[in-house]
Amino acid sequence: MKINMTEWMDGIIRSKEVTAVPVMTHPGIEITGNSVLDAVSNGDVHHKAIAALAEKYPTAAATVIMDLTVEAEAFGAEISFTRDEVPAVIGHMLNNASDIDRLKVPSLNAGRVPQYIKANLLAARTITDRPVLAGCIGPFSLAGRLYDMSEIMILIYQDPEAAHRLLAKCNEFIIKYCVALKEAGANGVVIAEPAAGLMSDDDCRTFSSDYVRQIVDRVQDDWFTVVLHNCGNTGHCTGAMVATGAGAYHFGNKCSMEEVIRDVPPTALAMGNLDPVSMFKDATPEEMHEATLQLLEDMRKYPNFVLSSGCDTPPHTPFANIDAFFDALKEFNG
Repeated sequence: MKINMTEWMDGIIRSKEVTAVPVMTHPGIEITGNSVLDAVSNGDVHHKAIAALAEKYPTAAATVIMDLTVEAEAFGAEISFTRDEVPAVIGHMLNNASDIDRLKVPSLNAGRVPQYIKANLLAARTITDRPVLAGCIGPFSLAGRLYDMSEIMILIYQDPEAAHRLLAKCNEFIIKYCVALKEAGANGVVIAEPAAGLMSDDDCRTFSSDYVRQIVDRVQDDWFTVVLHNCGNTGHCTGAMVATGAGAYHFGNKCSMEEVIRDVPPTALAMGNLDPVSMFKDATPEEMHEATLQLLEDMRKYPNFVLSSGCDTPPHTPFANIDAFFDALKEFNG
């Protein structure tokens, strides 16, 4: 469904009530009786999980699986799949600058990309009461999965030009992918760039934000917004995140939400940041309720705050904790 996202975000900021956009799809997979493997491999199954969650919970937007292997697989990376856990990249496929120069930018028909585009297409057609936020990996995080995360942290200092050549290829593909997601009907995209949090603010700007800015400039408009997610940010690279010009910023639980939101423009949304593991998955419902209320109270004076998880909620997150999260939000809003 076509939604003016500039107006949607402005409405959230002007509303007296706090809204919630937790990043979660795995509970929807469980509602529909499917496995994670089914959902990450089949666009129809993925879509049914998104739709099931949208029907069950009053989220302000629907989100898709945060799968940080789809793009790497398209480039040729080997992926490990298990039935009930998120996929993972095995090893790395690039070892030196020559490998980078030989690397081909894949088409959108590679790997599972068509299935993810299909899931977004179906979700955008069937979920008509809220935006659908697609997902993709960020350029530096993708480069790290192709070159090895530790090695690329060395490469940016030893051979920054080679790193930039790799990032340019990663970004070329990500931009193509985001354009396709936009054309499929998604109302925005959550760009997951957690590896950027490994760098200083200056390096984050050079090797991540400048590239994310290219994506923003290409796809963001009144009808499609970019949400930049960086759960690796401890508060040290918020300036670099904001330099991208994204419409919204999604923060992980490693940082203080009250501190990072001060660096976010009041016209942009700041989303976060309850721990998806220690709170959503492992806490008691009572603990979840209390932590949610505390975060809401801490953020009371920031109208651009959106309640969320700090990252994608993992498989087997108890529904009682998700219920406690939304019950606390309802209680806070009165």
